[in-house]
Amino acid sequence: MRRYRPTTIPGSQITSESSYFQRRDILRMTAVGGLALAAPSLAFGTETLEYTSGGYDPKEELTPEADVTSYNNFYEFGTGKGDPAAKSGDFTPRPWSIKVDGLVGKPAEYDLDALTALGLEERIYRMRCVEAWSMVIPWIGFPLASLLDKAEPLGSAKYVAFETVVRPEEMPGQRGVFQPLNWPYVEGLRLDEARHPLTILAMGLYGKTLPNQNGAPVRLVTPWKYGFKGIKSIVRITLTEEQPASTWNRLAPNEYGFYANVNPAVDHPRWSQAMENRIGGGGFFGSNERPTLPFNGYGDEVASLYDGMDLKANF
Repeated sequence: MRRYRPTTIPGSQITSESSYFQRRDILRMTAVGGLALAAPSLAFGTETLEYTSGGYDPKEELTPEADVTSYNNFYEFGTGKGDPAAKSGDFTPRPWSIKVDGLVGKPAEYDLDALTALGLEERIYRMRCVEAWSMVIPWIGFPLASLLDKAEPLGSAKYVAFETVVRPEEMPGQRGVFQPLNWPYVEGLRLDEARHPLTILAMGLYGKTLPNQNGAPVRLVTPWKYGFKGIKSIVRITLTEEQPASTWNRLAPNEYGFYANVNPAVDHPRWSQAMENRIGGGGFFGSNERPTLPFNGYGDEVASLYDGMDLKANF
């Protein structure tokens, strides 16, 4: 079992838990009592963008920011958990645009910063990786449905395909003779999954702009699915009639299904998914073991999307 030792990050760059929770308390007071207090803000370059407090808080202890930003899967920067933080410094996430095309009435290319008008919210989600580790992360983003509405999906659209950026000159994991994956990284959702309120495009975490190693400047968050569905550094979103390819499903379809719903009853061929380890706060990997929850604990919100489906066959 590999032991996890987080990368050292200067304390000045880490929001203290007391400050962070105090900020969340102010947000709740503002929402409940209507107090005339300014909302917290997220800085993008020279801009300061306001966001509001969203829902979906599992009421669990947050994973320390140092762990969230130093223990990552982002193969574009390397296959090691510490590679994204160590090797993403040359990546330039601004300026950035996202092309939305395919079966839509209004295909367009959107400047990312202009999309913040769709409404940034803070949403605290459990996130679980297929390797049986999990985190609780305060994301800042906007509903993917808001962007899809701007594009006006056609009646024939049934799926949403995503594509990440290819920049081997800035992403060392994309260059070299032997590549772990085929680039670009691609993913997909059913349209109803993409439009679900839990599905967001994240642009920040812990009150800050999204770090390079976490998928800057924009990534997908679907908290009831395994982490490999969370495609990072998105440059294209395409609506299709046919189920799109997804990178890990294409590489190993017996191990990584298209749906990737968190399901403790369906094991990975090489390990059990019945238990998970919560990263951070308790020392070495393996010290915070707990049962895995169906749909990662979001069954009340999303189980109806899969009524009548065999979730062992459609894993």
